[in-house]
Amino acid sequence: MPDTFIPAKWMSNPHIQTLWPFIFRRPPDLVRRRERFNTPDNDFFDVDWYGNGQKGIVILIHGLTGSSNSHYILGLQQALEREGYTAAALNFRACSGEPNLKAGSYHAGFTNDIDQLYQTIRIKHPDSPIFTVGFSLGGNIMLKWLSEQADELELSGSVAVSIPFKLANCADRVDKGMSRMYRYHLINEMKKKLAGKITFFDGNNLPDEAAKLRALGDISHIKSFWEFDNDVVARLHGFDDVHDYYKKNSSIGFLKNIQTNTLLIQAIDDPFLTPSVLPSESELSESTQLLATKHGGHVGFLNKTSTNGVGYWLEEKIINFMK
Repeated sequence: MPDTFIPAKWMSNPHIQTLWPFIFRRPPDLVRRRERFNTPDNDFFDVDWYGNGQKGIVILIHGLTGSSNSHYILGLQQALEREGYTAAALNFRACSGEPNLKAGSYHAGFTNDIDQLYQTIRIKHPDSPIFTVGFSLGGNIMLKWLSEQADELELSGSVAVSIPFKLANCADRVDKGMSRMYRYHLINEMKKKLAGKITFFDGNNLPDEAAKLRALGDISHIKSFWEFDNDVVARLHGFDDVHDYYKKNSSIGFLKNIQTNTLLIQAIDDPFLTPSVLPSESELSESTQLLATKHGGHVGFLNKTSTNGVGYWLEEKIINFMK
């Protein structure tokens, strides 16, 4: 698809596109309804609902270290409600404000909770259109799920934004230049969350789960995603090593099997990615289309408005696609 995104005049820089909404966007004050889902493995995840629209139910899936309170989730929930949709914002395990009950939580290919949420909604609302929207790592998980469950899903459409299609390439990318600041922030957030979980397990009589985290040893030295995903994620979730983890969970290998009408929105200047990770036409299924824009950063896509203000092109594009 052709480039249809034009950034605000002073916001073409990819880092401004990425950081401006994170720092300066004032999140809307939404009165949401939280629902807790107990999982078959004796854990839980939380979903925050907004709106009672009849046009359809939209499952929103946040990125790494994000939550239902991420600016792009809250903004899209508000926009969807205005258009007559109901939005269900999934919080991956340990992302809703309290630790989950297992040493592991989620990873780039952990599709169980998305599937449980979808199946529950489909049973309760058999005639309602259902859409999914996934951002960054959450979008990678969503695309893998769309492929795994391709024959079983009754979805009206899906949108994936700023996806790390090739996990190894993206781990390399954030080791370079200014992108290292994102790597530093994300890894520090994950380290703090793990430390908090050990304290939580100790105080809530979960010694076996605490022991699994202590068995990882000292992780304070870890600086790169290669190290973190090898020494923490792969070990907690049963992968041989980081190479096995990246190979089995990179969404690039799942796109061909997707049957849902799916739109991929990517910025070529995304500081988390390189153009080499973008899928070729031969790697896409017939129901999947790629919209690659020259600018936009990572989950940015801030455009100019008629009054020279800042607009949120991404929200408009997603809603138009669903229509």
